[in-house]
This record gives sequence, C-alpha cells and structure tokens, in this order.
Amino acid sequence: MCVKLSIRDASFGFNDNDLVWKDINIDVQKGECLCLLGPNGCGKTTLLNCINGNYSLKTGSVYVNQKDIKELSIIQLARTIGIVFQEHSAPFPYSSLEVVRMGRTPHLGLFETPSGEDTKLALGIMEELGIAHLADKSYTHISGGERQLVLIARTLCQQPEIILFDEPTSHLDFKNQAMVLRTIKSLSKKGMTIVMTSHFPNHVWDIGTRVAMLGYGCMVAQGYVEEVMTEQNLSKTYGVDTKIYDAKSDMGYIRFCAPNLG
Repeated sequence: MCVKLSIRDASFGFNDNDLVWKDINIDVQKGECLCLLGPNGCGKTTLLNCINGNYSLKTGSVYVNQKDIKELSIIQLARTIGIVFQEHSAPFPYSSLEVVRMGRTPHLGLFETPSGEDTKLALGIMEELGIAHLADKSYTHISGGERQLVLIARTLCQQPEIILFDEPTSHLDFKNQAMVLRTIKSLSKKGMTIVMTSHFPNHVWDIGTRVAMLGYGCMVAQGYVEEVMTEQNLSKTYGVDTKIYDAKSDMGYIRFCAPNLG
C-alpha cells in the first residue's frame, strides 16, 4: 500500500512550556479514511492545522508522499491537501457554483480568472455529488447540510490527493449528517485519502478504515477500527465508562457505543 500522509514524532504547543500533544506518529494510506476521535480541547483541529501547514510543529515532521511539507510551496500544498472546516460563512451572497469554483484558485495565475473548463469541472463535481440543482442558488440561503456538500465540492475542485474534514457533521440534523457521511464514505471508496475529526465515535463504524484516539497530551490508541474501538480505549479517551453494543437489523449486525449512565 502507498502511504500518502505520515506524521512523525510530532509535538505542538502555542508556547514553549505548554504542549497540546506530543509523540504523535500516524500513517495514512491511499484510500483510507482515518477517523480522529478525542474529547473537546485535546487538539484534534490543531492537528489538522499542522497537517495542512497552517501551524508549525514544535518538533517532528509531516510528510505527504514521503516529502516533508516544509519543502512544499503554499500552492503545492493546496494542490495536495484540501480541508473542509466545520463552519463557514460567506461574506457575500455568492452562488453555490461560484463557491465551488473558488477551489480552482491554487491552479490559477496571479491575475487569472476561472476558465470555461474550470466551470465545467465545478459543475461536473456538483453533478456527481447530487447538488447540481444548487448551482444558481445563493450559498447563504441553502441548508447547513447543503452548504457542507458545496464545501466538499469546492475542495474536490482543488483536485487534492488528501482531504481533511474537521467535524463535518457538527450542527447538522440527522438527515444532513447521513448525507454528508455518505458522501465522505463514497470518496474514500473511490480512492481519496481522508482524515476526519468527529465528536461522534459511532461514525467510525460507518465510514472509518482506521481510527486514532487522541487524549489530553498524547495518543491513546490507533489502528484498524475493529482492533481499536474497544470499551477500554473509548473509556480512557473520553474519561467516562463506555459500553459497546451490537444490534441485529436487516443489514446485519450494527455496532454502536454509549456512555454508561447507570
């Protein structure tokens, strides 16, 4: 298998005396969906920002295709890694197509504007994601789930090799969560390499290939989903006694976890 993303001996802190986490080592292979779990404030989003080059590590390195990201230009990095943040507000009422087409920015010259081919690409991606009907609608007037799909389309328009999702289902209702998760799962199946943070550990069983559990200051456990998603690891990660249940359905057995409130 081809390792697309590698993090080695990484530590980060906003000052020299207080590290958010340390000794982080992660490998993500092509086509894998790595779900990054952990409690609030443990540094999940911070880790994504380090992978994306927005923050600089205190120690260690991030490699993409075996190349240190410090050796890549901003344009090269933007063509390799895309990121979908959990919240986004447009300052102007752009159409959804215009927002998607913004993803072509890393491929344009300084004073270059999107071409007809760029528009064709954007529309094709929207069609593939099932949101072509939103092309002319104002981004500020569509639902939260639709906005997330538009942002995913914009990121795909960058044509990156890796996509980072920062809690992509936060603030979404049940239907919109399913819509976004289904899209992420489809991208992974098509060979896209994905790293996704989530507050919902049950999502891991739905879409994850591998999971990394980040605690306060260090990694608790990581590996394949069936090996790492245990009651012991979940309880240690979140600091609450957690139980795993299996339920039979028409689709087979469904596994889920819940805190023990007894």
